[in-house]
Formats: sequence, structure tokens, C-alpha cells
Amino acid sequence: MSILDKAKELSNRVADKTVEFSSDEVIASTIIKAVEKQEKVNAILKARGSNYRIGSLNLGMGIPPSVTFGIWRLSDTGAEESSKVETMVKKGPIAE
Repeated sequence: MSILDKAKELSNRVADKTVEFSSDEVIASTIIKAVEKQEKVNAILKARGSNYRIGSLNLGMGIPPSVTFGIWRLSDTGAEESSKVETMVKKGPIAE
């Protein structure tokens, strides 16, 4: 098998994996697992008195697929995650 044949075979396998990952079922499972991880880590951070939480998730459909967690700092008043975006907007450089 020539080097070009091997490269073609490899690119076909990558294309197959990309199509496989983009199935609705796989995406839904990935989201569920990522959210479960987010909730577990946030519970640990809260129990330890941390002022930080995982506030956002990004799912990358590349090769390899990726999940990225965004870390948010809670306000100094102890407000929970649900008001964090509002706090960030009020304290941001544009709003000042």
C-alpha cells in the first residue's frame, strides 16, 4: 500500500468519525455528561466555599471533539450563578 493510499484511508476514517460524532444521539449524550460534570464540580466548589463556578459549556465538533468549561466568579455579595451575568454586566468596563 502506497503512502497516498494510507493517507486516503486515514482521511476516510476521520470523515467517518466526524459523521459519527455529529449524530444527534451522540451530541445529546455528550451534553448530558458535560452538564453532570458541571453540576458535580460546582457542588464541590460551593462546599469548599469557593467563589468560582463553572458557568458555561462549549461543545467543539472538531477532531478530536472537545468540551470546554467556562469559569465564572460569583459576586462578592455571595449571589449565586443565576445572577452572575447581571453582575458581570454592571461591573464591566463598558458599563462604567
